[in-house]
Amino acid sequence: MTTESATSKDDAAMSDENFAAMLEETFGEGELSEGSVVKGTVIGVEGDSVVVDVGLKSEGRIPLREFGRGEDDNDTPVIVGDIVDIYLERMEDQNGEAMLSREKARREEAWTMLEKAFNGTERVNGTIFGRVKGGFTVDLSGAIAFLPGSQVDVRPVRDVNPLMGMPQPFQILKMDRRRGNIVVSRRAVLEESRAEQRAELLDGMKEGQVIEGVVKNLTDYGAFVDLGGVDGLLHVTDVAWRRINHPSEVLNVGQSVKVQVIRFNSETQRISLGMKQLETDPWDGAEAKYPLDGRFTGRVSNITDYGAFVELEPGVEGLVHVSEMSWTKKNVHPGKIISTSQEVEVMVLDVDPQKRRISLGIKQTQENPWTDFMDRYPVGTEVEGEVRNITEFGLFVGLLEEIDGMVHLSDISWEKQGEEAINDYKKGDIVKAKILDIDIEKERISLGIKQLTSDPFESAASDLKKGDTVTCTVAEVTESGLEVTVSGDVPGFIRRSDLSRERSEQRSDRFAVGDRIDALITNVDKRDRKLSLSIKQHEAVEERKAMADYGSSDSGASLGDILGAAIRKAEGDEDTQDKEDKSGNTKDNEDEAS
Repeated sequence: MTTESATSKDDAAMSDENFAAMLEETFGEGELSEGSVVKGTVIGVEGDSVVVDVGLKSEGRIPLREFGRGEDDNDTPVIVGDIVDIYLERMEDQNGEAMLSREKARREEAWTMLEKAFNGTERVNGTIFGRVKGGFTVDLSGAIAFLPGSQVDVRPVRDVNPLMGMPQPFQILKMDRRRGNIVVSRRAVLEESRAEQRAELLDGMKEGQVIEGVVKNLTDYGAFVDLGGVDGLLHVTDVAWRRINHPSEVLNVGQSVKVQVIRFNSETQRISLGMKQLETDPWDGAEAKYPLDGRFTGRVSNITDYGAFVELEPGVEGLVHVSEMSWTKKNVHPGKIISTSQEVEVMVLDVDPQKRRISLGIKQTQENPWTDFMDRYPVGTEVEGEVRNITEFGLFVGLLEEIDGMVHLSDISWEKQGEEAINDYKKGDIVKAKILDIDIEKERISLGIKQLTSDPFESAASDLKKGDTVTCTVAEVTESGLEVTVSGDVPGFIRRSDLSRERSEQRSDRFAVGDRIDALITNVDKRDRKLSLSIKQHEAVEERKAMADYGSSDSGASLGDILGAAIRKAEGDEDTQDKEDKSGNTKDNEDEAS
């Protein structure tokens, strides 16, 4: 090799090294490769495009919108000379220009930042900008993430519009750079913040404390209020002093309310809240505001089977029992007398501020028709009315439009038993009766039909008295004795033990219906309208008379002799009477013949 050729080779090698050094100095080793982020210099803004030089043989054009604003904006987001990060998609396209993207560069930068935050379990800032199936899309500084609907808030959110476009923190749940998937949660951030607030709130919570809260949920028995990390129960009875059937009458989900802590259990962390406690108790001074017998106007707030509640003022209600609604309407449901929301006049009957109860009456504000009836129809007056109802214990007779009187079974007939007598009447019959009694307090009028006539027993039994001996007729033979009649229609009864002095003769079957027997009256029962009689006592009386007339056993005569003499005398008297009757009849016949 000659000296000249060696020198030529050294110069060529030195030239190659200088070119490589210059190339490395210009682009940096490994930076100018497709799919990487490189530094570029803005060399011009032409219309809606930005011309950027990244050190290649030709520049590239990037849409102006990728820098944050469009061509219609007054301010240009970039100016000539700015150095920005650019994503190199291709060295050159079909026009010989480099294919560049500012948006992809931002995305790659964002992914790097997000991976770092994900690995360090740090929060990231983002903006909700769109809706997709099952959730929303979030812009995380250029990277697009998915926000599931269940991860928006700690409770269901009906309207997400207030959250749209508002920068806020998110927690990355999972990410896959290869697939370009990112899932974030706003709820996790809120729960973490709520846990801190909860601990702080519970440490300083005490009964009687007044705090602000948001209605979280409504139930039949109350409302759950979010106090900022912890929920409290606002029972329906503590919402307001007035009667509330459901919390929705006063509260709405999402409503901000001021409440007072009524009870707080630090162990179970249960909190009971109240709203009405922040207002003056309307029951204070209720006795002075609502004196006894005072008349007031109220609104019917609720109707039950046993009465109606009347609101005298918000928070103060009184009960009108069904018995205090009408003077005349009995056994009627309160809903048939008054209606809900009706304005009614009431009278205060009783006030118990300790039990928070007021007893009211409606009928007391009206004229008492029972008093008026008694003034017009005193006891003893004869009245006439229609049989409105028949029951097992009597007849109900209509006297005035809404007033009935009752004829008890025992007051229908003198002669017939009640069950038998009531069969003579039917609904709609017009009957006359006498007023026997009027009880205004119990609102009862007693009537009598049989009292319109005198008691036949009284007149028939007026000549009969205890100790009299009478002749009676057997009407019925029973095991226990004999049913008899005296003087034709006065009923009486002879017990089995009173049928004879001899025990062997105390048998009712010795007698037959229609037999006439002598007996002694032992009792006159005017209430039951019946006589009690005794054959045994009649025999004893007859014996005493016989002994008085014919001697005693002490004089040497036996009881048989005495009774025999008495019997013979009685028979002799009968024979004499018969002879006199025959003699009289003979004389009468002779007179008729002559």
